[in-house]
Amino acid sequence: MGHAFFKHPVFGMALSMFFLMDAIGNVPIFLALLKNVSRKRQLMVITRELFIALAVIVLFYFIGNSFLDALGISDQSLKIAGGIILFLISIKMIFPSQQNPSASLKEEPLIVPLAIPLIAGPAILATVMIYAGQSLPAVYTLSSIGIAWLASTLILLGAPFLNKILGERGLTALERLMGLILTLIAIQMFLDGISSFVRCQVQP
Repeated sequence: MGHAFFKHPVFGMALSMFFLMDAIGNVPIFLALLKNVSRKRQLMVITRELFIALAVIVLFYFIGNSFLDALGISDQSLKIAGGIILFLISIKMIFPSQQNPSASLKEEPLIVPLAIPLIAGPAILATVMIYAGQSLPAVYTLSSIGIAWLASTLILLGAPFLNKILGERGLTALERLMGLILTLIAIQMFLDGISSFVRCQVQP
């Protein structure tokens, strides 16, 4: 029974979306951006930003493909572009920049940068549009989004506790491990796009 669950497409999609939201990697960034906000207010801000991110992700799932169709962008192009974007993001996770993201932040963040692009970034938006174009029931993709978002929410709301338990080195190690897994997902997404493009070209 448990083995069948891990093979279910919802589990695979939820796992990849969870990695794309990068809640663990975002813990130190969220803490840095909200360091001048009271603990109670931090929880309110994080919850608000996560709901905004969820709304943006679901919106892209429903209208993203219509927008791309209007621009004449194919599913193959979206998969290839999504793979490239995801690969670049995963490389940054493995080899993070030393720049402090909170250096120029003077007031409480709203939408940017917490909701967008830290949670609802280009890679996950491209991914949900790819899933929307596949022949999967909408409930599968929406359930995957919900599961990944809920897991990310629990982690980010517990950011102070995680930072205390794991420390900066522990969080960095986890982020790099997730970056490695994302690299594999990115390459597979890119290869799927190339394979789909080749099949379309050779078919009469």
